[in-house]
Amino acid sequence: MQFKTIQGVEVPEIGLGTHRLIGREGENTIKLALNLGYRHIDTAQSYKNEREVGEAIKRSHVDREEIFLTTKVWHTHLEKDDVLKIAENSLRELDTPYVDLLLVHWPNREVNIEKTMEAFLSLRDQGKALNIGVANFPLKLLKEVNEELGAPIFCNQVEYHPFLSQFDLLDYTAEQDILFTAYAPLAQAKVMDDPLLQKLGEKYGKSPAQIALRWLIEQEQVVAIPKASSEEHLKENIDVFDFVLEDDDFYAIDDIQKDTRIINPDFAPEWDK
Repeated sequence: MQFKTIQGVEVPEIGLGTHRLIGREGENTIKLALNLGYRHIDTAQSYKNEREVGEAIKRSHVDREEIFLTTKVWHTHLEKDDVLKIAENSLRELDTPYVDLLLVHWPNREVNIEKTMEAFLSLRDQGKALNIGVANFPLKLLKEVNEELGAPIFCNQVEYHPFLSQFDLLDYTAEQDILFTAYAPLAQAKVMDDPLLQKLGEKYGKSPAQIALRWLIEQEQVVAIPKASSEEHLKENIDVFDFVLEDDDFYAIDDIQKDTRIINPDFAPEWDK
């Protein structure tokens, strides 16, 4: 495993996204990932699998201190008192005294983000969330929270893959030393059908998915959290540290048309309009 150092904190470049990994089968998948070498696990209150994540960590016998663990607070629970209550519940479910990163899962226009951040800061000050951040925040709102409110934002987690442009956010996170976590990094397997990624896979002896992940983690500030449920894909997703994309190949992926958004919940507001 290789790491990005953000604000002095080491974060594994490849993590496991756990959306829909539920029940005993999900728990076993997460445990397997840890035993294969994953040290970055991403969950959320809304995934309804924090208990499974906690059990998997316990059963894996990997020291808690070795794991970078993220959870998120859903957009309907961002009032200050709700955040504090939900976070305590998450810690109970995960059976851990702290998470390494606590995120606002989606923004919510109806809630005063300053009050939300006050709750997050309280949790950080108590050592229950070592770092705090946001997810699905466009540049305008990220700047508001990070600069106008002065909240110590560690991370913005957003959809990012070879078919979606996030270059403005990337520039800003690099400038501010903010972690950029790419979810849906394989565009829900659509990378497997892309002709360029297939061609590059043949060149490097890798799969199109591995080429896409390599392209992501070669970018400043970026880590990726692909979801996988089979041992084959779990192994494949962390087998990306033994090669480097040539510059021409990296920029060729940059030039893929980037207007495809995979995750677009009905409630997600158009914040930049």
